[in-house]
Amino acid sequence: MRDNIFLKGLEFYAYHGALPAENEIGQVFVVDIELKVDLSEAGKSDRVEDTVHYGEVYEDVKAIMEGSPVNLLEYLAEHIAKRINSHYNRVMETKVRITKKNPPIHGIYDGVGIEIVRAKHHG
Repeated sequence: MRDNIFLKGLEFYAYHGALPAENEIGQVFVVDIELKVDLSEAGKSDRVEDTVHYGEVYEDVKAIMEGSPVNLLEYLAEHIAKRINSHYNRVMETKVRITKKNPPIHGIYDGVGIEIVRAKHHG
């Protein structure tokens, strides 16, 4: 199965980072989410109940990204993946990419960040 739902380029201004300047000034974070979901039922039924409502996923991501500051992107990504995997029954796997567009690093780049993939654990 190769079906996916994606939310791409979600931007949040937040105060995450290990450096004091990041916590004081803040910066833009870009989040991309990819959900592995069997979309065949929704494709037949045309019912929102048979898929994952990406508006609700957005609100979950926003709450975490705009919540209390943390040091690491890894921590944010784990929390996002855990929330999605535990809250949406149809999701089998969640990929989270978080990019800092302008971290306090001297150099020329489009951004720096992390990407994780977490499968839902059944049990």
